[in-house]
Amino acid sequence: MKKAPKFVYVCQGCGFQTAKWMGRCPDCGQWNSLVEEALGPVEKSPFPQEIGKPVRVSDISLDPDLRLKSDISEFDRTLGGGIVPGSMVLIGGDPGIGKSTLALQVAALLADKGIKALYLSGEESQQQIRMRAERLSVRSENLFILNGTCVEELFRRVEDFTPGLLVVDSVQTVYTETLPSAPGSVGQVREVATKLLNWSKGTGVPTFLVGHVTKEGAIAGPKVLEHLVDTVLYMEGDPTHAFRIVRSVKNRFGATNEIGVFEMKDRGLEEVGNPSRIFLEERPRGAAGSVVIPCVEGSRPVLVEVQALVGPSPLGMPRRTAIGVDHNRISLLVAVLGKRMGMEMGDQDIFINVAGGLKVTEPAVDLGIVCAMVSSFLDKPLADDLVVFGEVGLAGEVRGVNQPEMRLREAHKLGFSRCLLSKRNMEGGRRIQHMKLIGIDSIRGLLDVLY
Repeated sequence: MKKAPKFVYVCQGCGFQTAKWMGRCPDCGQWNSLVEEALGPVEKSPFPQEIGKPVRVSDISLDPDLRLKSDISEFDRTLGGGIVPGSMVLIGGDPGIGKSTLALQVAALLADKGIKALYLSGEESQQQIRMRAERLSVRSENLFILNGTCVEELFRRVEDFTPGLLVVDSVQTVYTETLPSAPGSVGQVREVATKLLNWSKGTGVPTFLVGHVTKEGAIAGPKVLEHLVDTVLYMEGDPTHAFRIVRSVKNRFGATNEIGVFEMKDRGLEEVGNPSRIFLEERPRGAAGSVVIPCVEGSRPVLVEVQALVGPSPLGMPRRTAIGVDHNRISLLVAVLGKRMGMEMGDQDIFINVAGGLKVTEPAVDLGIVCAMVSSFLDKPLADDLVVFGEVGLAGEVRGVNQPEMRLREAHKLGFSRCLLSKRNMEGGRRIQHMKLIGIDSIRGLLDVLY
């Protein structure tokens, strides 16, 4: 007599398992995230990894031409210089942001180089993908489309096909026959990703996984999916605007927080060679509350405009709205301004925005945000040729940040002639000619410097 399958409740956010249903997951705290799943027998992977003999690290050869170039320099930058054979790349982003478009463009460019690219679609029909390919002017003879959602069937198809690149769109729609749970569940996503990873490492074929994003902005499925893959790319930007930012949040073959800037057009995504000029081209002149900050994203400097609007609040609880920067950082800087400069903004509505849709997380923007809030509060614009960067501490001190010379060089390239920064960073910036440096060690004398 066949035994009845056992059932457990699995959290779809973190993978926590329990024998009984609970309204709230005790591990991650999410409500109504426990879903009943059946426990099935675990089968061996069709592509097991063999463990070889230990090798000296000095005996391992490095091939300088190991990476595959997609001819999209902004995309290759986020990957650390190109696609590594046998690597697995996860591309996540909001619906309609352009994940499938980017994956199809990269696959088509590699197919034009003679690499057989296989595009597995579990969501769209072949006719829908053909319509997108016509819009992108993709007509490569080496690009193949396969519809399906079973990973075992995929492995049977590629036995004789032997592709040079695999794209799975999306990983939440693919399931394995070894588990009885529904596609997209925690167990299915984890098992499918593991099997694809073993296949990719065993055959040396790079694999792209397209992943959905939840309301909180995290890739749907367990967090282990991000730990399994080699590279995690997030596509940022408002779907109603043209610019898209591909950010590398994890990369085993290159720098993290590297960004690539694209512009969505009728014929697909086009790379932006000079993001700083794009972000500053519509900057208003002589406007209070506007300041330019040179940021470093990965290994590239980018100039962004930070805007602040400070005004009396008609409400009992003043509003604090931040777009592109950390909301908690704004409250901290407001408290420092009130304590160290005597500029009380507790009863003011404060709105901070990073123009262009870029998200800035480094503390080098602190001094720029302070200057923008002071400028808007006093309704006095800052000089148009001034850039500002530096970290602000709770004592009001201005701390130095990394790579000041790179930031100043990018600012000088775009026509800025003055910079307000920490005194510690002045030594590294003196090598930039025709750039006037204004060093401060505290925000107490900020008004005398700005005005």
